[in-house]
Amino acid sequence: MSNLNIVPLKDWGFNFERPIIISGPCSCETEEQMLETAQRLADKGIHVLRAGIWKPRTRPGMFEGIGKEGLTWLVNAGKQIGKPTTVEVATAQHVEESLEAGVDILWIGARTTVNPFSVQEIADALRGVDIPVLVKNPINPDLQLWLGSMERLNAVGITKLGAIHRGFSAYEKSKYRNKPMWELPVEMRRLYPNMPIIVDPSHICGSRELIPSVSQKALDLDFDGLMIESHRDPDNAWSDAAQQVTPERLGEIVSSLVVRSSKLDDYAENKLDALRAQIDRIDNYMLEIMGERMDIARKIGEFKRDNGITILQTNRWDEIIQDRVKKAAKKDLTEDFVKDMMEAIHQESIRHQTKIMNNILAE
Repeated sequence: MSNLNIVPLKDWGFNFERPIIISGPCSCETEEQMLETAQRLADKGIHVLRAGIWKPRTRPGMFEGIGKEGLTWLVNAGKQIGKPTTVEVATAQHVEESLEAGVDILWIGARTTVNPFSVQEIADALRGVDIPVLVKNPINPDLQLWLGSMERLNAVGITKLGAIHRGFSAYEKSKYRNKPMWELPVEMRRLYPNMPIIVDPSHICGSRELIPSVSQKALDLDFDGLMIESHRDPDNAWSDAAQQVTPERLGEIVSSLVVRSSKLDDYAENKLDALRAQIDRIDNYMLEIMGERMDIARKIGEFKRDNGITILQTNRWDEIIQDRVKKAAKKDLTEDFVKDMMEAIHQESIRHQTKIMNNILAE
């Protein structure tokens, strides 16, 4: 594990209270739009005003941001409502222009995090600068790449570091724009308990209707805040219209959030300890059963080896998946969970059978 030097959020120089709410338009479009959106957000519980100035788009011809001019609009809007500002940077020039304009917090986007060369360029531009930097997860589920970006920033002296979880791209269809894959930010929290983690429901959901539930899930997992895109007129936004909400709707979402405590009193600790002991007992039983299952898988591997049969039998695998998914539904287990679990078991079975096949081939 890397040894990141991270300054606690309370020492960043801002008067933040959890959950931290970062909001503003996906794109800064006009000075009027930026100011009106900010003014309508001022009393909606936000802590930081955001806006996209440079927009990395999938295909050319789409709106790619208003550019440097928008930095002045963003910073002035932040001053008028008394909120610090944040913007995405993808190049050294973006960094220099943002610092010159007086932006308070920078963030690195998912498309940039995937490229170590780009992250290093940004890090070099920040050498000797004392400014908070938030790093979005890379597009693909790669925790090491995510951490690597932070290590590059840390190496040049950036210690006010935070993570933004915006979900991960997936080939299969999903109700989400980007699959949450909560296990990755949870692992980040395990590795670095003091690192602020902000969840970006707008990019996870891709649809404003899903934002409240994902926002609540983020707080239930004890993450530190939310970045939610808000626009004065979302349906006519120049980018990502479907995932933006009005300032008034943002206020409703924020006020409806339930913030639960992560601290336990003696009663709660004792009660949870008893329940966790039951979980430990079941987990140990599951491991014993899984060991028995692999014993049978090895016997199957030996039979296939001795009779010249291939390891993978597609029809049998299809039957297993369909049967287990149907049975699991009666236990209130989701189809995705069961498929992932069975796929992991299947791969482990293949590993055992492959070892048996390779041993006989090596003789």
